[in-house]
Amino acid sequence: MNELIVESEISSHIFILRGKQVMLDRDLAKLYQVENRALNQAVRRNKDRFPDDFMFQLTKKEFENWKSQIVTSNSDIMGLRKMPYVFTEEGIYMLASILRSSIAAQTSIAIIRTFTKLREFSKHYNALSKQLIAIDRKHNKQYKELKKALDDLIATSEVADEKIMGFLK
Repeated sequence: MNELIVESEISSHIFILRGKQVMLDRDLAKLYQVENRALNQAVRRNKDRFPDDFMFQLTKKEFENWKSQIVTSNSDIMGLRKMPYVFTEEGIYMLASILRSSIAAQTSIAIIRTFTKLREFSKHYNALSKQLIAIDRKHNKQYKELKKALDDLIATSEVADEKIMGFLK
């Protein structure tokens, strides 16, 4: 499968919740090609491997916010008896250790690479953003200096015009 398509598919399922990049249990189940209930069952059997900073359950408010931000069909939402679980990057790595199929291994590698690329992109984006802010500040300062020089020139010109007009009278 095309690596770019895989990364795009994975990155489209990464969201920011509680200040962390996370993925929904059902999206991970699709990527790992297992049923969502099987994924959650494997997690329940290994609960000690998933502290709160690795995995947490969405609150109703978070779920409503997520639904409003992401276009979902009614079939995506219907049938939910409890709020979905989300996994942080660390939780996703831990999933790889409990889902032992070759597909799970390949998927985990793709997910890890995607998170790494997103981090790299974020670093470059932040650096670029800082450069743009610095350029804006520099140009803003230059603009203010130019405006002051023009204002001074206009003021000097007006004084000169008054002197000339006074001399001509």
